Amino acid sequence: MAPHRVRVDALAPEMTLGPREARHLHVLRLRAGDSLRVFDGQGAEAEATLTALDEARALLTLGEALMGTAETPQPVTLAVALLKGDKLADVVRAATELGAARIQLLVTRHADAREIGEQKLSRLRRIAQEASKQSRRAVTPEVLAPLPLAEWRWEGQLFVAQPGSRERLTEHLSWQAPVTVLSGPEGGLSDPEVAALTARGAVAVTLGPRILRAETAPLALLGAIVATGV
Repeated sequence: MAPHRVRVDALAPEMTLGPREARHLHVLRLRAGDSLRVFDGQGAEAEATLTALDEARALLTLGEALMGTAETPQPVTLAVALLKGDKLADVVRAATELGAARIQLLVTRHADAREIGEQKLSRLRRIAQEASKQSRRAVTPEVLAPLPLAEWRWEGQLFVAQPGSRERLTEHLSWQAPVTVLSGPEGGLSDPEVAALTARGAVAVTLGPRILRAETAPLALLGAIVATGV
């Protein structure tokens, strides 16, 4: 059985975990002397030893550094319109597993919501942390607070999922610069929104002949991107 992994703020000779993680280690029936793995969410990972455990905290001693799992040649950002219910949680979880380095939430014309509360944003960030731990990834993507689409700026290449486009992702993708993929809400992006993005250098691409749900499209686009960078 693979060692349990925990997220820490930074790798250090001695590390302390708070009550939440300490309780989880109790549930797993770990004891002083057991081995763990620690990662900082920025790509660093190492062996560690549990040296003390009670209800309030766990103490760890740093061990040998480990090689983290491979990331894409350039960071990949997933930009996604605000979705209703738990759809965003599902997108954040799967995007973390697929290798997104950053997740930018956007407010678009047809978005299901105009804002999300700090509590929901914090929950999405915890989901990203848990997904990176479960998927054995050493990087935890940032989940950034929503921005209006017109105010958002990206770095490098931007590919927009757009039904009806005849442009194929693989014909335009280059790993010479950071990559961003954008997916809209139920009902999609409006024509003026797409026109404004393409005028700024974005490429509208097809995801095939079918109409995908708002929670499926970003993952299909992200999967197509990261599969070319392995």
